[in-house]
Amino acid sequence: MKVGQIIDGIIAKTGVPRLPEDKTCDRLMAGSLDNEVTKIVSTFMATVDVIVAAAKAGANFIITHEPTWFTGMDDTSWLQDDPVYLKKKELIEATGMNIWRFHDHMHFDAEDGIFRGFDLEAEWGEYHMPVDTNSPFYRKGKDKDFCYQIPKTTLKGLVDYFKDKFEMPFIRIIGNPDMPVERVAVLLGGGSLGLGNEHMPMELMQNRNLDAILCGETTEWTLPAYVRDAAQLGMDKAILVLGHERSEEPGMKHLGSWLKSIVGDIPVLYIPSNEPFTTL
Repeated sequence: MKVGQIIDGIIAKTGVPRLPEDKTCDRLMAGSLDNEVTKIVSTFMATVDVIVAAAKAGANFIITHEPTWFTGMDDTSWLQDDPVYLKKKELIEATGMNIWRFHDHMHFDAEDGIFRGFDLEAEWGEYHMPVDTNSPFYRKGKDKDFCYQIPKTTLKGLVDYFKDKFEMPFIRIIGNPDMPVERVAVLLGGGSLGLGNEHMPMELMQNRNLDAILCGETTEWTLPAYVRDAAQLGMDKAILVLGHERSEEPGMKHLGSWLKSIVGDIPVLYIPSNEPFTTL
């Protein structure tokens, strides 16, 4: 199969009408639609290490969720003389890699492939609360909510669970580690920023009577400040900050099985881009 045929099949399977190229970041970042695909790699981000590992594995097509070129829309007009861009571009060309971004169509899918992967990795699929169509985060057509009622635990118990499941040596939190936790929202990636409205996560916590929110990104004066004040007032509220990469990568980890009906016998390999930060 050719790169373009696989992309067409993916978009068709999402059920989302193909978005115009000037309205979406789901575009071919490198390579050609006419190239034959030998092996596919799925990843959160096509970093230099991922490209090298993909080439060593014999793959020539990377499906990435997030940017290759450092901005939300992968704009390269500002990069033409940039040494990082030029060296990375040289690497991509030397390996013969084709890179396509699967972001908007993936999220607009009624199931949302990133949340599908999270449910599989966390094993939380059975804990979804009923959909709240009045929620500021509700999108028409979604058949699952991202709020969960899990077996009762503590904040520390929840942290230990995700440290193990998501292979994280530590997780930043706000809240009393001994507080009870049962009602949890999962705002993956940039969702915890409020999707354009800073107050949305706080309204969600109040309206759904949540004990904790699992966050991707955070702005420290919004949801973290709200939860810290709540905790300092003696209220049992908490957040866990997984980060954008750790919170969304399971969607790409579990993409291979979803792709099977499209790509047939073409192997699909998952290569993690890994947590971008280290600590000293």
